[in-house]
Amino acid sequence: MNRKTKWLLAGLFLVLGFSTQAKDIEFGGYTWAVRSGRGGPGPNSWDESNAWLDTATNLHLRISRRDGKWSCAEVTMRRRLGFGRYQFQTTGRLDRFDDNVVLGLFNYPTGDVGPDGTHEIDIEFARWGNAINTTGNYTVWPVVKSLKQVLKSFPFTLIGDETTLRFIWSRDEVKFQSLQGHRDDNREEINAWVYSPKEASQYVSQQPMPVHINLWLFRGLAPKTGREVEVIIHDFKFTPQ
Repeated sequence: MNRKTKWLLAGLFLVLGFSTQAKDIEFGGYTWAVRSGRGGPGPNSWDESNAWLDTATNLHLRISRRDGKWSCAEVTMRRRLGFGRYQFQTTGRLDRFDDNVVLGLFNYPTGDVGPDGTHEIDIEFARWGNAINTTGNYTVWPVVKSLKQVLKSFPFTLIGDETTLRFIWSRDEVKFQSLQGHRDDNREEINAWVYSPKEASQYVSQQPMPVHINLWLFRGLAPKTGREVEVIIHDFKFTPQ
């Protein structure tokens, strides 16, 4: 599409009352863009009405069904963050997800940092369509595209609805941690993993990236239960190193 065509379409959207800008929300002290449209992962439909803040400023993400069609939710931080401690506090039974539901808490490279399949650091809860799979997943994607990502899957069972999830990203390694409840300490740990590769500069990103939080459907498949899904992100906190 050439520049003139883009200008004409933008003008048409304004005349018809459509916005070409993503909706923004303020959460955890940062500005986040709310996704809409179609695309991966999945692929899925993304509806900005599936992400909102309640009166206590908790972030709600929903997989919803409207007129027989399913849509998902994603928010992306407008800023880029670098080395430090990334902490997410969630409310919802992540350990009881439908086989096709995925929650992602991760950073992701912009085009100037690298292509898809590089740099990314993920905490994901998903069974990837198969009930026999464990729910928890930590993944580190390499800096170099030709190298393979490293994945650590782990069993994950909650006592209640609340959990704290972290990754601590440094120049030489990434430390992951999952804990029962909402907390800032290290008590009631469910699982932890430290990834410390040799030649870390090829396997652990050295570039600041925006944070993403998404709730989506594996391969775009409807939940097997046929029920809508909602997760609450109680808080996000970043502590630089």
